Amino acid sequence: MTDASLFRPDLLAGRTALVTGASAGLGRHFAGLLARHGATVVVAARRLPELTALVAEIDAAGGAAHAVALDVRNTDAVERAVATAGPLDIVVNNAGIATTKPALDTDEAAWQQVLDTNLSGAFRVARAAARAMVEAGRGGAIVNIASILAFRVAKQVPAYVAAKAGLVKLTEALALELAPRGVRVNALAPGYVETDLNRDFLRSPAGQAMQARIPSRRFGTASDLDGALLLLASEAGAYITGATVVVDGGHGLAWL
Repeated sequence: MTDASLFRPDLLAGRTALVTGASAGLGRHFAGLLARHGATVVVAARRLPELTALVAEIDAAGGAAHAVALDVRNTDAVERAVATAGPLDIVVNNAGIATTKPALDTDEAAWQQVLDTNLSGAFRVARAAARAMVEAGRGGAIVNIASILAFRVAKQVPAYVAAKAGLVKLTEALALELAPRGVRVNALAPGYVETDLNRDFLRSPAGQAMQARIPSRRFGTASDLDGALLLLASEAGAYITGATVVVDGGHGLAWL
């Protein structure tokens, strides 16, 4: 678990950050993390009541946040959300979904929904944010949330694997084009991190068997991602672009 004392509370002071998929899970955690380190955070997702509760929590802790409803599959909605957010310095492209079915049973609608959210949605947000950053002359940092499954595969999530692998290459392509404009684009690829959505599976016999194959012998926690995210989002990572930081406890080394 990351020691919060390693980071200055004012690390991101004066910065504005947009976090997509912020209504639950890692997106919710990332929003709180950025706020605790001084950023004004714009939390975005489809579920506005959950975002309203998150804003209240951040405000109560002394941070600054506001919410915007956003479906990353809708280009107009993305453009409006970025405009509403105001001048952006940081974007965490976290919105994502998954469907669990064998490839032969995955229909085109399910395939397209995952690709449109996890890959095309990330592109829409990055494009709109980068345009705004360039026009404002501010530069900025975009962090795309990929996955260990961009580099290794699992059964029954073909669309998710394809989207996350595509997101890594999209990160590199955007970084190459945007570096001269002062916009850094990187990816964070978590391994298996326990959240409310996967906790029951990870604690099941199948999950425990998976844990035994991880060199660190444990699943990650959301706070295990803090150091990597803050590095990529802040000036501490000013010379890092086009990189994917894998945080997986060594899981990718264990091809078992």
